[in-house]
Amino acid sequence: MNLYPHHQRAVERLIDRFKDDANYLALLIGGSLVKGYGDEGSDVDFMLIATDEEYARRLPERTLTYYATDLCDYPGGYVDGKIVNVAFLEEVAARGSEPARSAFENVSVSYSRLPQLDDLLQRITLYPEAGHTEKVRSFYAQLQAMQWFVGEAEKRDNRYLLMHAVSELVLFGGRLILAHNRLLYPYHKWFLRRLQDAPQQPENLLGLIDQLLSEPGKAKADRFCEAILNFTPWDIPAEGWPARFMTDTEWAWRYGKAAIDDW
Repeated sequence: MNLYPHHQRAVERLIDRFKDDANYLALLIGGSLVKGYGDEGSDVDFMLIATDEEYARRLPERTLTYYATDLCDYPGGYVDGKIVNVAFLEEVAARGSEPARSAFENVSVSYSRLPQLDDLLQRITLYPEAGHTEKVRSFYAQLQAMQWFVGEAEKRDNRYLLMHAVSELVLFGGRLILAHNRLLYPYHKWFLRRLQDAPQQPENLLGLIDQLLSEPGKAKADRFCEAILNFTPWDIPAEGWPARFMTDTEWAWRYGKAAIDDW
């Protein structure tokens, strides 16, 4: 983990604040700094692994975050953390969403009293092969649906629908590419940076995305979709994209699923 000196000082103060507190079993540094996306003004993101007792005490009041400015000596600096327990880590390893898993990629363990932590982190950050094919089919259906919605929005001069559909089009086209490369989706903030790093992708993909977002409309959307759909022979839903879109999006509430954007 290569940090700016002022970030390193903040991390050292963070360690000093919690390392002797028996309620906190481990401290992990994460976020943009460990992923190589940070800059001099970035905040310090971290995760505290609490004892089950401390986590249970905090849970009813939802005091599961930690924010402080006094540990930083640079303008606008702050530390921003989440408080979890080992059971949470086990849950992420077993069935966590891609963003939940991605949050643990490249984390730096500042201190730990958990002998199983390294194994847990390896399991969490391993790309989940289970359900991969069905996920690709669902993302394919979303892409097709959003391409249709772009046309409908343009036809009806519905700017709200157009902007929503274009953003979702980029999301699910990009998620197909990340899935093809077995790369975890890091959620929206670092999505395009992660996509940029995908070794296998259509030519000028980021350029096509930039054009679509700059000039949203059917022509640019169709060009983007053509690049994605022709990139590889995708697994497609046998029932057709309208039925898959209906069950994944309109009927997600029936199955207790998270919104597909968060898978």
